[in-house]
Parts: sequence; structure tokens; C-alpha cells
Amino acid sequence: MAATRKRPAKTMPPELVFIDGLEVWLTRKAIKNMHLRVKPPDGRIEVSAPLHLPLATIRKFVGEKRDWIERQQREIAQSPRAEAAAATPAEVAQWKAVVAACVPALIEAWEPIMGVKAGKIAYRNMTSRWGSCQPSTRCICINVRLALYPPECLEYVVVHELCHLLERGHGPRFHALMDTFMPDWKERRAKLR
Repeated sequence: MAATRKRPAKTMPPELVFIDGLEVWLTRKAIKNMHLRVKPPDGRIEVSAPLHLPLATIRKFVGEKRDWIERQQREIAQSPRAEAAAATPAEVAQWKAVVAACVPALIEAWEPIMGVKAGKIAYRNMTSRWGSCQPSTRCICINVRLALYPPECLEYVVVHELCHLLERGHGPRFHALMDTFMPDWKERRAKLR
């Protein structure tokens, strides 16, 4: 009976390494190039590297990018996303009051333009999405964290969710509807990233 060789894993579990005083989460994968990310909300540094790339090469790469890393971490620390992550219940309640005061007027303005009718409107403090829509019930949920962003971002999310009453997914028809109703939607969306 021939022995079967075990194939190497395509992705290794992330490991914490310290590079030049920085905490770096290193994930080795079956990839050709190294990738560096600084992730919100806390500025965590993540590196994806080819499986057999020497640690010395990774250290050199991170060291050369230190200024960029620190700049990204400063921007993240000053962003609304960081503020939201550290919010008190009282602050969340204030955001909800602001968003709840604005959304009904936006919906009322956009419904006749888009030819839709929203159902129940809910407001939640969400970490991973700006809004949601259940087309079957016409229920729309808006993230209260939008109170931390410029008003045009809230309007963008309202129009986005109302568009789901016309098109469930995010395919070409959805994008065409967004282009029709709000030609600058991509610029507005970019302010939320």
C-alpha cells in the first residue's frame, strides 16, 4: 500500500508577530504577493504573505511601510467608526434621535420620485451594515451611526434601501437604478468607508 503524501494547507492560521514594535497579524496563504491592511475600528495590522516567504522579507516590507501604517492608524482613530466603537448608550440614543428625525422626511421626498412605498422603519446600532430592507414586508432598517456622517450619506442609504423595493440584489439592474435616481451615489458611499 502506497503512502499518500499530505498536502500543505492553503492558509495557515493567523499568528501574532512583533515587527519593529508593531503588533502584526500574519497569515500565510497560497498567494504570490504580500498584502498589508490596517483594519478599523482599532487599526489592527494584518499581513497576508506567501506560504514560504522568509519572515525577514516580511519584516523588511512592514518596516518600509511604517509611515503609511501609522498614518492609516491615525485616520482610523479619528474616524466616526472609531467614535462609534467607543460610544456610550446615551450617545447611541442621541444618534438614534437624530437619524429618526431625518429619515421620515427623506423617505417622504424619495417615495414619489422612485415610485415605491416603504413600510415600517426601524433604527438600530449596527456594526457591519448601513441599512437593510425586507422587500416582502417593505420594512427598512437604518443604522443610527449615520448620525456621525455628512447628511448626504444618510440620504444615500435611504435611497439605497428604497431601491431594494424595486430590485432585491446588488446586480446591474440595482446599480442602474441607483445611477438613475442618485448619479453621485458612489461618491456618497465612499464617505462611509
